[in-house]
Amino acid sequence: MKSITKDKLNIEIYDTRAEMGNAAGNRAAELIKNALNEKSEVNVIFAAAPSQNETLAKLISCEGIDWERVNAFHMDEYIGLEKDAPQGFGNFLKDKIFGKLPFKSVNYINGQAEDMQKECERYSALLKKNPVDIVLLGIGENGHIAFNDPHVADFNDKALVKAVKLDDVCRQQQVNDGCFSAIDKVPQFALTLTIPTLVSAKHLVCTVPAATKAWAVERTVNGEISEQCPATIMRLHDDATMYCDSDSGKDLL
Repeated sequence: MKSITKDKLNIEIYDTRAEMGNAAGNRAAELIKNALNEKSEVNVIFAAAPSQNETLAKLISCEGIDWERVNAFHMDEYIGLEKDAPQGFGNFLKDKIFGKLPFKSVNYINGQAEDMQKECERYSALLKKNPVDIVLLGIGENGHIAFNDPHVADFNDKALVKAVKLDDVCRQQQVNDGCFSAIDKVPQFALTLTIPTLVSAKHLVCTVPAATKAWAVERTVNGEISEQCPATIMRLHDDATMYCDSDSGKDLL
């Protein structure tokens, strides 16, 4: 493992994707346990993407976590997909983790809501009631976090949750990840937690595997901190670690 620090961001680069996921999952488990030692309930936001598979699998296997005191949230959701569509982020997380552990609560974003503004307000109220402790996230090929693509990212966003239009790089990534067969199948709009909502958490555990993310990883570490690469905001966070494999971190080695 190679370790780098840039500004406040810690970067750990592992030889394999499995080692990366094990390290990120162990760190997430440690943070949840520590938080549960300090408070009665812990609030965790989860990303839904293939990049998270190894991290989530490791986290589930970790012992000694009282999941009945953990409230689960997710960070984004497509607008307009069928409720049972496997590409739905809530469905992904239900399959990977939400349906496998006895959480105190699981709070889904409703991408089928009739009124998206009201849905943003509903989910914002949940987040205000349950301030975020830990976020498990990834970064996109365009440097996005959640669905804050560069053209809609705002480091000073007043909203907690908002509706956004996805850019083509982001939509093509969903095809590259094998989630959709073609870009015209990928929804154009989504609901997302905003950047201030995500970085309000005390701890960020960011897992970023694969060569398709190498540009975004290098830009996150070495580029200007700006909305043009939203993930760069992690360099200003007091406790953020980005876990990479040798493919995603190749330009940092």
